[in-house]
Amino acid sequence: MLRFVAGPDMSVVPDLKRKLPGRGCWVTADRVHIDQAAKKNLFRRAFKADVTVAPDLGALVDSLMAKSALGSLGLARKAGRVALGAAKVDSAVRSGEALLVLHAHEASDDGVRKIAQARRATVHLGGPSIDAHKLFSEAEMGLALGGTNVIHAAVLAGDAGQAAAKRMVALERFRGGFPDSPLTGAVAEGGAAEDTE
Repeated sequence: MLRFVAGPDMSVVPDLKRKLPGRGCWVTADRVHIDQAAKKNLFRRAFKADVTVAPDLGALVDSLMAKSALGSLGLARKAGRVALGAAKVDSAVRSGEALLVLHAHEASDDGVRKIAQARRATVHLGGPSIDAHKLFSEAEMGLALGGTNVIHAAVLAGDAGQAAAKRMVALERFRGGFPDSPLTGAVAEGGAAEDTE
């Protein structure tokens, strides 16, 4: 669930950290529900006041969640909890240390396929099921991780890695996508990495 509050100017403000003062209302944490709540003017009923809802509220929440996810990814990188590059990601997956895998939108099908094979092999050998996500462009990942040409990354176990993974999963769900699980194979487009062979 996502919390929203009425600002001093009576505009609806997303409260992702759940710390803003004032009476709040809660909406299911996905873009569809937020867009419906804005369109049907449900915020006015929830706040029992004449509040102003930005027409692009869903896009604003998406932008804030993506910024939060990328920020936590950068912190995880500084804490040494991110592996970059196809070879290091493959190694992190096979060792079972990876919590999740990130592919840039520009990732080639061949690169995604090779890492998907490592994820399936890890599960087959009794290791953890490691989901893959396609949430960001190469430029966004590179900026967050302080590198260039960042196509594949793995978020590793540890406090900073778990915090980043939590935000990635929340963003994926908000966008209506499902992570690509090594147990289910290919997932339809919508943010998740495709598992092709």
